[in-house]
Amino acid sequence: MPHFFRHLRKLTTNNKQMIKKLSVALIVLIAVQNVYAQNLYMPRNIKKAVQKGTRTLTGEPGKNYWQNKGVYNIEETVHADTRSVSGKETIAYSNNSPDTLKTIAIRFVNNLHKPGAPRSGFYSEDFLDSGLHISSFKIDNDTYNINSISWSTINPVKLTTLIPPHSIVTINIEWDYPLSKQSGREGQIDSTTFYCAYSYPRVSVYDDYNGWDMLPHSDRQEFYNDFNDYTLSVTAPKNFVVWATGDLLNPGDVLQPEIAQRLKTSYTSDDVLHIATFNEMQQHNITQQNDWNTWKFKAENISDICYAVSDHYVWDAASVVVDAKTNRRASVQAAYNDTAEDFHSYTKWSQHSLSYFSTQWPGVPYPFSKITSFQGYADMEYPMMINNSTTKNLMFAQMVEDHEIAHTYFPFYMGINETRYAYMDEGWATTWEYLAGINEVGKATADSVYKNFRIRRYINDASTEEDQPIITMSTQVSGAGYGNNSYGKASLSYLAVKDLLGDGLFKKALHHYMDNWNGKHPIPWDYFYSMNTGSGQNLNWFWNNWFFTNNYIDLKIANVQSKNNKTTITIDNVGGFAIPFDVVLTTKDGKQKTQHFTPSVWKANQKQITVSIDNKDALDTVKLDGGVFMDATPDDNSLKL
Repeated sequence: MPHFFRHLRKLTTNNKQMIKKLSVALIVLIAVQNVYAQNLYMPRNIKKAVQKGTRTLTGEPGKNYWQNKGVYNIEETVHADTRSVSGKETIAYSNNSPDTLKTIAIRFVNNLHKPGAPRSGFYSEDFLDSGLHISSFKIDNDTYNINSISWSTINPVKLTTLIPPHSIVTINIEWDYPLSKQSGREGQIDSTTFYCAYSYPRVSVYDDYNGWDMLPHSDRQEFYNDFNDYTLSVTAPKNFVVWATGDLLNPGDVLQPEIAQRLKTSYTSDDVLHIATFNEMQQHNITQQNDWNTWKFKAENISDICYAVSDHYVWDAASVVVDAKTNRRASVQAAYNDTAEDFHSYTKWSQHSLSYFSTQWPGVPYPFSKITSFQGYADMEYPMMINNSTTKNLMFAQMVEDHEIAHTYFPFYMGINETRYAYMDEGWATTWEYLAGINEVGKATADSVYKNFRIRRYINDASTEEDQPIITMSTQVSGAGYGNNSYGKASLSYLAVKDLLGDGLFKKALHHYMDNWNGKHPIPWDYFYSMNTGSGQNLNWFWNNWFFTNNYIDLKIANVQSKNNKTTITIDNVGGFAIPFDVVLTTKDGKQKTQHFTPSVWKANQKQITVSIDNKDALDTVKLDGGVFMDATPDDNSLKL
């Protein structure tokens, strides 16, 4: 910095005005960064990342930001008779970090089913199985003694040959594992239908703030993966259709010509086409009649790949424009048991979801080439696929479908560490689910569903775990504490900042954050600082209020006075959250006047405020209405005068 100022002094007097502007800009930048640094608690490891230049106090990735990557070539075979999967893979793993790796961490999520694996909830005996069996493990020229490794959901492997910075190694693994009987996210759906998620051993994430991600999967918190390139080959018996992440590369090799043509037609069709009907599946008229068919898929720069197989699920497809500027379309597909009434609507619903999310909220074109809705049990998102249970409540089914597809953006467009920071994706998916619901069923119904399903249990439960700070690591909370921090409370924080900034500025700031971290690994501080920079406002008071406190929602009318054609209301913020609210004045003759207040009213004083509303009529009642921001003690939100 001193060299910079010495250089300025040497400039000619003609440049004095420019010098003044540069100096002011530099002082402002330093001041802004100091404010950001001082106002938000930051863990030591995140501070270190900022110091190393991989993260910044303005929200952008630092000049030294890096992330590792794998190029996966996976070949798997589904054995329908034994309900198991065998496979082999080659991984070209790039160590883009500045570190020499002495170990490599291999993750296999489905070892959750092994006896002794850490689990966060109840399980039946049918949930257990023998888990992953690795028959061969090599890195470059080194063959590893696999019998010395007790494979769990996450496994550190001590390297025979270290992996230097900025180098690539080739990993070869062969394995097999049983498809679990009683699971949610993956395994057996019925005797000849299988959802094969997390079906391959993968390299865990090595990142700039924690090194190897060694947190085990416990079936509560979700996932954290690198952005990789995948080529997947799935060999299945004849008459089994395979649906997967990625583009199907060889439809002519695995489908009957007429079926392949229907699928091709669907890629440009607004109308829903029946690619394979129930009768056709029963008559075995869909796949090529080889004993085995190998289905090949490809997906690049994506955080995971999965697939499903069935010999009796029906198959619908259509497409939808997701980017009006380029007229780019995405394929929309559904695979389901013909008896599932709700799934007959899934293709249409998915068309609407992709269009809404692409053009309205978050207003970013759907980034992938397709979405497949598969009938299973999980109500769970995957890149380009969702695995949902069936229900007779069609409105609820569409809400769940919206929620799972909304995850496209968080964590698949933004590589969120869901294991540590579930609120960074579940909270957003809950928000987009609600906003899409307003578009689909109207605000009154969407508000009612959101309050009843997402907020009511939280706000009506006064127990300690309900009010843990949202910033708390997701692995450190459980039960209601995990659920509300991840979904309802986080969603309310996003709706509150939307109300605070207004839709236009909120979208601008949100897109700034998403542009900064698309295809990368953001953490909460990257979100906070990106939103500050993108909005041009220091919102640290808001982030502190919503993310770093034990606040909850509870407003109280403390006093009402009417004088000089104004009504003045004093409001106590008993719970502490900076929420938006309406003041509703009802006059003696039954007229109503409503005035909205954004969370900005709490910036100076988050304990008590006084607001004034123009009013010359005699009042009967004054009421505070938070809408979806449900109050813990609503009785003191209304005062009869």
